[in-house]
Amino acid sequence: MNYDANPGTDTVLSDSGHISQVETPSGKNAEYENFPVGSILLPARLRPHVATFYAFARTIDDIADSPDLTAEEKTARLEGFERELRRADGRPGYEKATRMAASLAETGVSDIHCRNLIRYCLQDATKNRYASWQEVIDYCMLSAAPVGRYLIDLHGGSSAGYGSSDALCNALQVINHLQDFGDDYRTLDRIYLPADWMAESGVNIGELGKDRTSERLRVVIDRCLTEIEALMRDARQLPGHINHRRLKLEAAVIVRLADRLAWQLSRKDPLAARVTLTKPEAAICAMRGLAGSLFPSR
Repeated sequence: MNYDANPGTDTVLSDSGHISQVETPSGKNAEYENFPVGSILLPARLRPHVATFYAFARTIDDIADSPDLTAEEKTARLEGFERELRRADGRPGYEKATRMAASLAETGVSDIHCRNLIRYCLQDATKNRYASWQEVIDYCMLSAAPVGRYLIDLHGGSSAGYGSSDALCNALQVINHLQDFGDDYRTLDRIYLPADWMAESGVNIGELGKDRTSERLRVVIDRCLTEIEALMRDARQLPGHINHRRLKLEAAVIVRLADRLAWQLSRKDPLAARVTLTKPEAAICAMRGLAGSLFPSR
């Protein structure tokens, strides 16, 4: 692939000379996520900004996950999104970054959260193994924590900083890794399970591509779930820290969803089928989260 040498253009020229789109839609949407995107719990005036943020995040994530692009191609496109986020020049192909920049200017939220999301996508373009749990958490601090931090800043802050929000977002990210580790390995040759834990359990990498989880691999999953529970102990404090009442309710629901997903993963085989919540299960989590936030036990 060849890139147009003119820095003012954002299309990518293939070897055949045809122009391709910058975006690489995966078909994933809000229903795929482990948290309610643009929920009616959030104030109507801020929902468009949340939708803009989600569209930006989804787009760069799709580029990083594209099986059809080389690492160099992914990097060039992602760096284009970062340039447009900073400059807002209206460059063709980067419209979601243009809209994100306008949203940030209107709301006064820093662009650091969006830039950190780009950093994780750049990392995904070139790094496909994680040596330890700490490396996984460092990755989550770029790929997941910025989402919660953006929402907190958009809604007026938290009385206790970002700590419990980071814990919840990082827990959700690892839950997502456990849901999808088979597909991540088969389609992208990407492994987010800690390599040292896999080695200690005697896991062969090929086991991640099977349709059933081995006993050795189950040990690694359960070890991740133990760490998720440690994160969730902090995350459950989040609703009490958030200043905005409606975001507080949203956080309470997401905490319940995360707890339930972790419980499901402790009892089901994520290689046999993707572990998700049914709509009735999600509805029950939502009701319990709302009830717990509106009527906290004394």
